[in-house]
Amino acid sequence: KLIFYKLHNAELEEDRKQFVETKGTEDGYIPKISDEDEKEFKRLMAVIKEKRNKQSVEIEKQKEENLKAKLSIIGKLKELVETSEDANKSYNDFKKLQQEWNEIKQVPQNKVNELWRSYQLYVEEFYDILKLNNEFRDYDFKKNLELKIRLCEAVERLADEPDVISAFHQLQKLHQEFREIGPVTRDLRNEIWNRFKAASTMVNRRHQQHFDQLKEAEQQNLDQKTVICEIVEAIEYVNLTSFAAWEDKTREVIALQNKWKTIGFAPQKMNVKIFERFRKACDEFFSKKGEFFKGIKDGMNENLKKKEALCEKVEALKDSTDWKETSDILIKLQKEWKTIGSVSRKHSDVVWKRFITACDYFFEQKGKVTSSLHSEEVENLTLKKAIIDRLANMDESASNKEAEEEVRKLVKEWGTIGHVPFREKDKLYEEFNGLVDKHYERLHISISDKKLYHFKSSLSNLQETSQSLYKERERLVRTHDRIKNDIQVYENNLGFFTSSSKKGENLLVEVNRKIEKLKDDLDLVSQKIKVIDEELEKES
Repeated sequence: KLIFYKLHNAELEEDRKQFVETKGTEDGYIPKISDEDEKEFKRLMAVIKEKRNKQSVEIEKQKEENLKAKLSIIGKLKELVETSEDANKSYNDFKKLQQEWNEIKQVPQNKVNELWRSYQLYVEEFYDILKLNNEFRDYDFKKNLELKIRLCEAVERLADEPDVISAFHQLQKLHQEFREIGPVTRDLRNEIWNRFKAASTMVNRRHQQHFDQLKEAEQQNLDQKTVICEIVEAIEYVNLTSFAAWEDKTREVIALQNKWKTIGFAPQKMNVKIFERFRKACDEFFSKKGEFFKGIKDGMNENLKKKEALCEKVEALKDSTDWKETSDILIKLQKEWKTIGSVSRKHSDVVWKRFITACDYFFEQKGKVTSSLHSEEVENLTLKKAIIDRLANMDESASNKEAEEEVRKLVKEWGTIGHVPFREKDKLYEEFNGLVDKHYERLHISISDKKLYHFKSSLSNLQETSQSLYKERERLVRTHDRIKNDIQVYENNLGFFTSSSKKGENLLVEVNRKIEKLKDDLDLVSQKIKVIDEELEKES
């Protein structure tokens, strides 16, 4: 049975490897729970068990018959000892009974020693009363002694037999032979028996030690396998909510499966039970993994339907000339787009291009009919130059807090001022940013604040109409989606790295650093989109 399940498990492992080689991944793999070979094996084992039971009944029946026959022989020996006046004349009858005894084999185990002692008692008594023909007795004693010495030597050699199990089984046969040999002279009986018994004790002790060690090792194996079962059974599936989490846990389960293979057999009565427990836990894991990935696929299909519905809404609005209301609706739809999860790679670019093409068309049409007044730009130029003068002439003796508040105030004021003449904007922007950077550096204002304030100030330098703001917003939305997707990819990829080596640990550190950087960038982009939304709200 153990060999069958070892081969059976090897076949299951080979099946898993072939699945991975074919699909390139373990996603969706569900191990086989049973097969026809296993069913046939269990059927044959049941047949064998039934035959063994019948055979055991027959053997026990034969042992009882043998017991009756040997008891009959003992009775006849007793009669010879008690009634024979001339033992020499009864010698042939005695030898015939000995031969009959030796031809009868197994008896019930609980009767072996008692039966042998009774037999030996009457055999020895018969030899003791042989007085008229010592030649027969002495010859038998001599031959019996030679045979028993050989058996003692054979048992003593078994003490060095490497195969403890084989030595034990050989000892049982030698014991049977020892019992069947007649007695030796009275003065040597205890000596030869003690020698044989001492050698037997050595073999039996080695046999017992072997099985004690084997039993202890099997119990340790059972303990280890029980712990592995408990680990797999304790998996909290509610926490496995991402691809990376499932892949991490899959690697753990496969590692436990590999460890299981290195552990030896458990005690026989528990070996199959503990394996079935482990297989059940693993089957449950891979089944739930399959359900999860099916759910992911269904979720992506649902997300695709939602994004296609948004595309239809945008396409229905792209020719609208109600610029304010339609702009608000499209911005709302763009925000809704961001809340929808990912779709499959083969549909992602197509549906995005469909959506953004319709949005771009509307905002391009809106930009064509939107213009800025030149007089406002000149006035804005004067206002911004005044802010530059105030930045250049700030009181450096003021406290950092006062200075920071003044800089923030001027930057905010700069952002509220509209466009300036196109030919002046770059020079003005560079001069303004140079002064702001100088104050930021002196006041130790954070880099993220610095970037955001630069962005706010740059809004006034976009094109004359709000078309540029919409385009910038669209660009930022795309950037937001791209960064969000990059973060998701990196987080999923974390599941494929291991920290078991220095190289793996360095990769983990690098990927985590990139993720944190991307999250900072994502936050900044979100703030920029919010700034544009506020600017568009003011223009409306």
